[in-house]
Amino acid sequence: MVSLMFHFEWTWIGLLITDDDQGIQFHSDLREKMQRHAICLAFVNMIPESIQLYNTKFNIYDQQLMTSSAKVVIIYGKMISTLELSFARWAYLVARRIWITTSKLDFITYDKDFSLDFFHGTVIFAHHHNDIAIFRNFMQTINISKYPVDISQSMGQWNHFNCSISKNKKKMDFFMLKNALEWLTQHTFDMVLSEDGYNLYNAVYAVAHTYQELIFQQIESREMAKPKGLFTNCHQVASLLKTRVFTNPVGELVNMNHKENQSAKYDIFIIWNFPQGLGLKVKIGSYFPCLTQSQQLHISEDWEWVTGETLVPSSVCSETCTAGFRKSHQKQTADCCFDCVQCQENEIANDTDMEQCVRCPDDSYANLEQTECLQRAVTFLAYEDPLGMALGCMALSFSAITILVLVTFVKYMDTPIVKANNHILSYILLISLAFCFLCSLLYIGHPNQATCILQQTTFAIFFTVAISTVLAKTITVVTAFKLTTPGRRIRKMMIKGAINLLIPNCTLIQLVLCAIWLVTSPPFIDRDTQSEHGKIIIICNKGSAIAFHFVLGYLGSLALGSFTVAFLARNLPDRFNEAKFLTFSMLEFYSVWITFLPVYHSTRGKVMVVVEVFSILASSAGLLGCIFIQKCYVFLVRPDLNVLQK
Repeated sequence: MVSLMFHFEWTWIGLLITDDDQGIQFHSDLREKMQRHAICLAFVNMIPESIQLYNTKFNIYDQQLMTSSAKVVIIYGKMISTLELSFARWAYLVARRIWITTSKLDFITYDKDFSLDFFHGTVIFAHHHNDIAIFRNFMQTINISKYPVDISQSMGQWNHFNCSISKNKKKMDFFMLKNALEWLTQHTFDMVLSEDGYNLYNAVYAVAHTYQELIFQQIESREMAKPKGLFTNCHQVASLLKTRVFTNPVGELVNMNHKENQSAKYDIFIIWNFPQGLGLKVKIGSYFPCLTQSQQLHISEDWEWVTGETLVPSSVCSETCTAGFRKSHQKQTADCCFDCVQCQENEIANDTDMEQCVRCPDDSYANLEQTECLQRAVTFLAYEDPLGMALGCMALSFSAITILVLVTFVKYMDTPIVKANNHILSYILLISLAFCFLCSLLYIGHPNQATCILQQTTFAIFFTVAISTVLAKTITVVTAFKLTTPGRRIRKMMIKGAINLLIPNCTLIQLVLCAIWLVTSPPFIDRDTQSEHGKIIIICNKGSAIAFHFVLGYLGSLALGSFTVAFLARNLPDRFNEAKFLTFSMLEFYSVWITFLPVYHSTRGKVMVVVEVFSILASSAGLLGCIFIQKCYVFLVRPDLNVLQK
């Protein structure tokens, strides 16, 4: 039975058994076999033998059967019992199920209600026996008037012969006796001899052999005084009958000892019900217990269910989870009951009813259906990309402009404007800005370990030189107008000290910070698989986020110092005073990098790189524009203003 359920993928089964030792043992054996094949019991109805006890609980049994989603039900128990009464009730309640049983329970074999419901049929396991041609011929030519059989009387005589009338007297009330005409009508339509019929066929020959042996014993002992063929000691007959072993007329060995009679083969039948109890028994397969497990069950492929469909009916607690979904078992329910949950991002389930989803490797991604892993495309901020090309062109353009401004300052180095604004600091600032523009090119193209390290160190060092130069220029302005008076030596010392010590000291501090960064947790090549679906973005990981923010914080402190000093000197006299321009340049620098931090942390992948490159270009361009544009305007457009009197 379990092999049949496993073959048809029936995993949600109901069980109806009699409440006795035989039923309990069957339940235990069945559950053990079913667990091996992941088949679950939806319900177990143990029908009591007592009709009084049954009458108090039949509503519970009906409710369990009718409300259960199990479409396949196993029935096992005694033929003449309350189990038969239960099945009669379920037939009345139109409980359409596929019933699986043994041939002993023949009360469910033929149903008088005509129905071709999809979930309606009886699958029977019966011991295999050869076809009895004589029986078929007899059924085709039988004359009812010639054989007026009274089955009720025959059963009573058999019980008396079997010495069991006393213990079976109470159970006689449950016999659903059939007259000869009804029995004949049934077997005329279905001429496959049932297992009970075959047992009866063998029993007749067993009795004949037993009587023959007894007669021979009487002859040998010369006890022929009694009438021939009359034996009053039925216990003697029964004792001999149980040990009878013989070959019947169809060539099969018959052993009346049930413990030794192990059948080597079972036939599997399905019953099709037609009106007035006319049933058609169709053989659909066989079962060979002696073979290996994979070869034991054989099901024919050219048969149909009662509806004419070849599709196997389903009996499951939960529908199959398709590919892309995994099973999520419900709490306090059978293992066969589960929910189907879609796999998480970048996980797949390439088969049905998978317990766990499989995560795709880092170089792969799950397709939209989450049924297979596809190879990711490797990408980065390349010069071929429109955005990469635009940023590269901007960096080169600003660098060229910075160099032109430097050439212009060198050309006009002897003019009052250049002298008044400390031409050495201006040259240093312009050179550092040119390198600031160029260092943004390290962020474009395929990253490698060298470029990842150079990105952060060159950015930090050249921006430190630029900001410290601005701070030096700011201090120069303040010392020139506030802290000194003409003719005092402190004026010369302060200006030279700002130039000679401030820039290298500030740069040295930044170099130490970068060295600590590179020693403890240097930047490295990283692969971002989350930002863009189906792509691997090659980026430079900062390594230590704390070190990165320390470097930015140090630049911010230098800019804040320059902004504070320049703001205090913004209203100083003289056209050559550039305190206002330095104030605006630091304000622009601060605006860019304060905006950079939240935007940078809210983006991923190539956009993060674009934000950083844009911030470098914008802050550098702000310094260049705020400090040098107006001076170039005077050099090239209004040279009349570049005189000492103006």
